[in-house]
Amino acid sequence: MTTALPSRWYFTPTIIVVAGCLVAMVNFGVRSSFGLFTVPISEAHQWPREYFSFAMALQNLLWGIATPVAGAVADRYGAARVLMGGAVLYAFGTLVMAVAAEPLLFNIGGGIIVGAGIAASSFGIVMAALGRIVPPNRRSWAFGIATASGSLGQFVFAPLGGAMIAAYGWQTALIILAASTLLIVVFAVPLLAQNASGSKASDGEADITMGQAIASAFGHRSYILLTSGFFVCGFQLAFITVHLPPYLAEHGISKEFAGLAVGLIGLFNVAGSYASGLIGGKFQKRVPLSLVYVARSLAIAVFILLPIIATSTLLFTASMGLLWLSTVPLTMGLVTVMFGTRYMATLYGFVFVSHQLGSFFGVWLGGILYDRFGSYDPVWWMAVALGGFAALVNLPIREERAPNFAAA
Repeated sequence: MTTALPSRWYFTPTIIVVAGCLVAMVNFGVRSSFGLFTVPISEAHQWPREYFSFAMALQNLLWGIATPVAGAVADRYGAARVLMGGAVLYAFGTLVMAVAAEPLLFNIGGGIIVGAGIAASSFGIVMAALGRIVPPNRRSWAFGIATASGSLGQFVFAPLGGAMIAAYGWQTALIILAASTLLIVVFAVPLLAQNASGSKASDGEADITMGQAIASAFGHRSYILLTSGFFVCGFQLAFITVHLPPYLAEHGISKEFAGLAVGLIGLFNVAGSYASGLIGGKFQKRVPLSLVYVARSLAIAVFILLPIIATSTLLFTASMGLLWLSTVPLTMGLVTVMFGTRYMATLYGFVFVSHQLGSFFGVWLGGILYDRFGSYDPVWWMAVALGGFAALVNLPIREERAPNFAAA
C-alpha cells in the first residue's frame, strides 16, 4: 500500500521523487566539500590538524545521534518540516565555521550544529518518504536513485568548493555553501504531501507502536549484524572524505586536482548507487553488500601500495566512487524487508548511528595518528582490515520479515 497524496501537481509521485533527489543532492554535496577546508583553515588559525579533524568527527557523530530522532519525528509527522528545519541548522552551523576563531566555537558550529542539520535534512529521511510512495517492487530502485542523487551532489559541490577556495578564499567559500543549503527548504515543499497524517501500518505489516518496533528490532540478530557492518562503511567513507585531500597534498597534488578527484567519487557513485538499487530489487541484498566491502578493501590496498600520482589517484577515486554509497540502498532495503515501511526512518536511523560512530573514529583517528606518526598509513590499513570484517558479518543476515513485524 502506498500513501494517498493530495491532488496538487507538485504532490504527484514523480515530482516528489525529483524533489527528494534534489534534497539529497544538496545535503550530501555541501558536506562532501568540507575536507577541502582542512589545510586552509588549519593554516589560517595555526591549529594542528587534529582540531579540524575533531570538529568533522564530532559532526559525523552528531549526524548519527540525531538521525533516529529526526527519523522518529519524520515517521510521525512527515518528512518535509524535518528537512526544512535541518536545512536552517545546516546553514547556520556552516556560517559559524566561517567566522569561528577558537576551536570550541568551531566545534560547536561545524561539529554539533552542522551535524544535527545534516541529520534532519539527510537522504535517510528522503528515502523513508519515498519508500511509502513507491510500490514495493520499486522501492530498491527509489533508494538507489536517491542515493545516486547525493553522489551527484558530491560531483557538483566538491570541485566547486575547491574552485571557490582558490578564487575567493575559504571564508567566502563557506558562506556560499551555507546559502546553498537553504535550497533544501524549497526542494522539500512537495514532501509536505505526507505531513497530513502520521505513518500507518501497510498491508502485511503488524500494527505495533514505535517503542515495540525499536525493542523488537534490537532483539533481532540480523539487525545487529547489519548495524555492525555499517560501522565500517562510515569509518572508510569519512576518513577518505576528510583526509584524502591533505594526503594528496603531501604527495604534490594540488587542491584543485584534489577537488576534482573527490568530485569523481561522486560522479562514479551515481552509477554505483543506481546499479546497487537495481541489484537489490532483483537479488538477495546481503551478498552484494558483502562484496562491496571486499572490493573497497582491495581498492584501498592497491592505492596505498602504488605510487601516489595523478593517474593512480583518478583510478582510485573512480573505483571507490562505484562502491561509495552503494551500501546504502542495500542496507535500507534490508531494513525494509525485515521491518516494513511504517518505522523505516527510525530503524534505519539507529543503523546509521553505527555508521556515524565509524565516521567519528575514521576522521578523528586520521587526525590523531597523523599528528603522532606523521603518516596516514595506519588508518588506511585499518580501513582495509575493517572491510573484511564487514563482509563477514553481513553474510549471515536473513532476508525475511522479522518476528512481531508481520501481520497476523
